[in-house]
Amino acid sequence: MELFNVYSLFPINIVKGLGQRVWDDKGQEYLDLYGGHAVISIGHAHPKYVEALSRQAATLGFYSNSVINRLQEQVAERMGIISGYGDYSLFMVNSGAEANENAFKLASFHTGRSRILSLKKAFHGRTSLAVEATDNPKIIAPVNDSGHVTYLPWNDLEVARNELSKNNVAALIIEGIQGVGGIRVPSDEYMRGLREACTAHGTVLILDEIQSGYGRSGRFFAHQYSGIRPDLITVAKGIANGFPCGALLISPMFEPVLGQLGTTFGGNHLACAAALAVMDVIEQEKLVENAASVGSYLLEQLSSIPGPVEVRGRGLMIGIEFDEPVKEIRQRLLFEKHIFTGVSSNNVIRLLPPLCITGQDADRFLESYSQVLKTK
Repeated sequence: MELFNVYSLFPINIVKGLGQRVWDDKGQEYLDLYGGHAVISIGHAHPKYVEALSRQAATLGFYSNSVINRLQEQVAERMGIISGYGDYSLFMVNSGAEANENAFKLASFHTGRSRILSLKKAFHGRTSLAVEATDNPKIIAPVNDSGHVTYLPWNDLEVARNELSKNNVAALIIEGIQGVGGIRVPSDEYMRGLREACTAHGTVLILDEIQSGYGRSGRFFAHQYSGIRPDLITVAKGIANGFPCGALLISPMFEPVLGQLGTTFGGNHLACAAALAVMDVIEQEKLVENAASVGSYLLEQLSSIPGPVEVRGRGLMIGIEFDEPVKEIRQRLLFEKHIFTGVSSNNVIRLLPPLCITGQDADRFLESYSQVLKTK
């Protein structure tokens, strides 16, 4: 049997990682400024993370529903403290797409409506309804036939208010910072306006913090810059540093009903151990503060380098937009300078490094990036 080939891979075989660095099978070291689509939050193979997973794995043959429940309660308690949402409830799943799918279900159950508002260029996952709410040309979504999803123009509050005033919208979903959409940051005024309009018309506001959350923006959640509190918050990726895990933070306005939601593997004992270890490291090593500091430095320095059309982002979620494809720049950074970066569309370089990167790492990238642009 062969693999169903849907992934484009570089001809590099990575065999080891530590912190913000990885090594290939030839011993070449690389600086990782992408972290597997923002999955690596506390760094590759962090010793506290490895120890926690190893210790929990040793009990694989001895766990029960009561053990799992206690572990999930620990995750919920810790996440409430670290995020500032201690009065919310937690439902653990396996991925970001599953988190968004359950958010849509809860919104529909709560409002009795089925319509969803999403933003243009958004990406909310790959399950059926999540794909439907994803405005991405790479994914064929049955939006035109279903009529369930309406795409809103970027930062246009009046259009959003007009759609919400129809009083038939179950949920409006927005990313704290758009990831696949090109690292676009919604204005704080826009976020506050959406919150007010959703409240006025009985619509559930969902914040997709799957890529922008867990300290990446320099706040625990990117939406916290605007001072709003959404009704539902979805998280994944950095929540468990590479172990499959996602979660839904649920406002007290929702009343749980037995059997309302379900998951087979969500919140298993290994996922909980990974999530707890990540929160330990984030707090102990002050990684949110580091993301804010190093991210601000990178944004400031990148903005002074001529070449791109725009540099934007917050913390360690940065987009560098050019008026031409960035394939050559990205490949030269990788193969000549040994630095991994990401891409959004064809013309935006996307930086999503582990939150533990240092000022020296930032300077290494800035020097390499400048050299590549000068000889392009």
